[in-house]
Amino acid sequence: MSDYIFAYHGGKKPESPEAGAEQMERWKAWVADLGDAMVNPGTPLGMSKTVSADGVEDNGGPNPLAGFSVVRADSMDAALEMAKSCPFLEMGTIEVAQMMQM
Repeated sequence: MSDYIFAYHGGKKPESPEAGAEQMERWKAWVADLGDAMVNPGTPLGMSKTVSADGVEDNGGPNPLAGFSVVRADSMDAALEMAKSCPFLEMGTIEVAQMMQM
C-alpha cells in the first residue's frame, strides 16, 4: 500500500449557507465511506502565492491549490477511483500523486 496526495484545485464559494452545509455533509460522507483509506482528510487552504525564479505571482497562479487530503491505496488506479467519487469535483479538479518514500 502507498499513500497518495489529493491536491484540490479551483473551487468556488457555495451560493448560500444551506448549499455550503449540503456540500459539507457530502464531504463528510465521502470521508466516512473511505474509512481507513483516509489517512489525513487535510484542510482547505487560503489564497496562495506562486514563487518562481521570475518572482512571486499572486492568487496562486492559473490553477490555485484549494486544499489537500492523503489516502492509502493499493495502486494509482485505486486512488483514482477514490478521487472520482469526491464531491469536490462539483466545483474543481483533483490532482492525484503517489507520495514517494525517501
